[in-house]
Amino acid sequence: MELITIKHASKTYKTGVTAIHDLSISFKKGEFVFLIGATGCGKSTLIKMLYREERPTSGQIFIGGIDVAKITNRKVYKIRRKLGVVFQDFKLLPKATVYENVAFALEIFGVPTDEIHNKVIKVLDLVGLKNKAKQYPHQLSGGEQQRVAIARAIVNGPKILICDEPTGNLDEKTSMGIMNVLEAINKLGTTVLVVTHDTEIVNKLKKRVVVLDEGRILKEYAEGEYRHEAI
Repeated sequence: MELITIKHASKTYKTGVTAIHDLSISFKKGEFVFLIGATGCGKSTLIKMLYREERPTSGQIFIGGIDVAKITNRKVYKIRRKLGVVFQDFKLLPKATVYENVAFALEIFGVPTDEIHNKVIKVLDLVGLKNKAKQYPHQLSGGEQQRVAIARAIVNGPKILICDEPTGNLDEKTSMGIMNVLEAINKLGTTVLVVTHDTEIVNKLKKRVVVLDEGRILKEYAEGEYRHEAI
């Protein structure tokens, strides 16, 4: 079952730069996919169009059968509830505890307090931070902060988890720990898309790899590696 379908999508910015050229691709429910390519290849623009920070100039992007490009700004939340997004710089609330950072993602949707508690504890356990619930971001390592960001992204039970360079600021051992968490989430049925430059991770995990170059799909590998075409 295809969860994400992109049909002839293009994106040209007001500067005249075209970041995505007539791109068509689909991702199935439960897939784990790496999006790789050199800086400026269009990876970030592509994922921004998925969570509707950007609209395609032309073409269609369907998530769960909904054309994201046609959704009004007032209804973007309907798509955002299907998506979890994790960034390289964590984007945690510095004055909130680990628990509060994760709970906030539910509070904005008006989820009842008792339900929030159950869901937060469950995801903190999943990412290995149940015992750090009362700590603040500055008391955590970089890897632990990224785990909090992942917990926040999945606490609402999204069908898709998008990770934009999630290990960019982390060492190799910590990075593999993060990828193990993402694999565990994927095994629970969540579709995971990871944008990365991390050669070692791509080579070790042997997942589907999509190589982008100048806004186009250069190569695809079913169980691929970070090959020379992508460097």
